[in-house]
Amino acid sequence: MTANLVNPTHIDAIIIGAGACGLMCAVQAGFLGKQTLVLEKNDRPGAKILVSGGGRCNYTNLNTSAQQFISGNPHFCKSAFAQWTVEDTIGFFETYGIEGQEKTLGQLFPTTNKAKDIVDVFVNLCHDLDQPIWLNTNVKAIERDVNGFVVTYEQHGKITQVAAPKVVIATGGLPVHKLGATDFGLRIARQFGLQVVKPTPALVPLTITGKDLPWYGQLSGNSIFCRVWNDDISFEENILFTHWGLSGPAILQISSYWQAGQEFYLDMLPHQDIVELISQERNINPKKTLLNVLAGLYTRKFAEALANYLPVTKNLASLSKADLEDINQLIHQFKVKPAGDKGYDKAEVMRGGVSTDELSSKTLEAKKEPGLFFGGESVDVTGWLGGYNFQWAWACGFVIAQNI
Repeated sequence: MTANLVNPTHIDAIIIGAGACGLMCAVQAGFLGKQTLVLEKNDRPGAKILVSGGGRCNYTNLNTSAQQFISGNPHFCKSAFAQWTVEDTIGFFETYGIEGQEKTLGQLFPTTNKAKDIVDVFVNLCHDLDQPIWLNTNVKAIERDVNGFVVTYEQHGKITQVAAPKVVIATGGLPVHKLGATDFGLRIARQFGLQVVKPTPALVPLTITGKDLPWYGQLSGNSIFCRVWNDDISFEENILFTHWGLSGPAILQISSYWQAGQEFYLDMLPHQDIVELISQERNINPKKTLLNVLAGLYTRKFAEALANYLPVTKNLASLSKADLEDINQLIHQFKVKPAGDKGYDKAEVMRGGVSTDELSSKTLEAKKEPGLFFGGESVDVTGWLGGYNFQWAWACGFVIAQNI
């Protein structure tokens, strides 16, 4: 098969996708004197970076370790994180004018609060290092040939081919379609005989249906600090009631550990004992109603909504032992059984992807297909909310660049 090379010089690797992993790979390869070509289907690089963190880009997390990642092999990401650390990420961006500021729970944002500044670092470096990024370039196929790989792409309505000895799949996951997300990376993995762990939406809002929905709906817009937990994990952050169910940081976090048909629990007063508070208040003002106690802990609207479950009109002196048990159960162990999730278009990331059994943890090269690399969200490594997935993407880009 005849391939139309981009230029007379040798291309070390073609990188599919100008997201976090692909851009970092191109830049790090450039530092090593390697020539890459980045092919991006969108009309701009870093589309998902630009919308992350509400346009502010939470670009790493100071607390990053393997513990914040879900994978079929929980140790797989350790090698990449040893090769490219959080300190490396911070130092890299500081070198090019991006100072970080910690917001909460180790989350690092640019002091400018502009995701565009992150993307500009890579665009400028790719220009300076002569690492071309071809936009509006839709890759149609990747095939093996005697010298490596032939990539067929469509650009401005014309089908063309380009060849290189190595190919990097940095196309991300299935969220979000309007940002150009597709299952291309997973299809390529399957084409070359690699196993794929079933993908599902992760870090995604959860839906409630049936008789419980009106109760959640009436609280739409109310946010409460909770401990959210199941048998596997717990998180302490805010939850947000919506007209279709639950969202907010803690819900997004637990969603990565939730599957259809399962339930989880809310402790809506995680650092206090509601029965002890009631007892203390009863000693001071026994005629005070339970509603007024709850209204001092939550919004009035939320306290009133608890009338569906609790005797909120009773005064404290008249609360029975059974009442107190019900109150304790509801406040500290509120059961939630979601009907589903909001899908890939509302998900932050994808859980699942190319099985880690198929890749070298040291190089991210496919064991069965030398020269084919997978990084970032396309791999079965999914981080928590809060910059962890960006740290994984940067690390993947660095590791792959060393080996192409």
